[in-house]
Amino acid sequence: MTFLRRAPGRPAALGVLPGTFNPPTRAHLALARAALARVDEVLFILPRCFPHKSYEGASFEDRLRMLQTALQDLPRSSLAVSDGGLFIEIARECRAAYPPGVELFFVCGRDAAERIVNWDYGRPGAIREQLREYQLLVAPRGDVWQPPAELADRIHPLELGEDYHHVSATEVRERIRSGRPWRHLVPESIAELVEQIYAPPRD
Repeated sequence: MTFLRRAPGRPAALGVLPGTFNPPTRAHLALARAALARVDEVLFILPRCFPHKSYEGASFEDRLRMLQTALQDLPRSSLAVSDGGLFIEIARECRAAYPPGVELFFVCGRDAAERIVNWDYGRPGAIREQLREYQLLVAPRGDVWQPPAELADRIHPLELGEDYHHVSATEVRERIRSGRPWRHLVPESIAELVEQIYAPPRD
């Protein structure tokens, strides 16, 4: 794990927010702000590779540049690059980078939580074993998700106070391509960067 920004102090509880950030959106920052009511620090993670998708659109370097800019005004936030893409791989990198005993809470939306819980890890009970190493803070995305009863003690709801289900990186990219308004979906601090990176070339 390589840090590009690191919050001061030694957190007892760490929120971990991995993503593709293609581009970062207001929903990503809303997740982090909500998590900061439960944890001491939020660590944004950009994996070098993803288990379920490949790098398309913005380059790895462009995504880091957008994240660094977006996080400038977010207190108690850190930014790092991870070598692993799965939550368990990222969790173990965090264990190596933070003090012993830190509680890990992965911060995500309902769709990501369902994917994590239902992923085929190759053997029964694997997700329960993983959740001994970290917990989930899950924000609703359209619908509220009810986790399986046997995992409910390690999966907690995260209230955003506002409905962000319509805010996604895919929606930003599609709006830019089609010429529709999109700036309200991204942090104001990165709007110019997003336009530079994603705007289609002019004839």
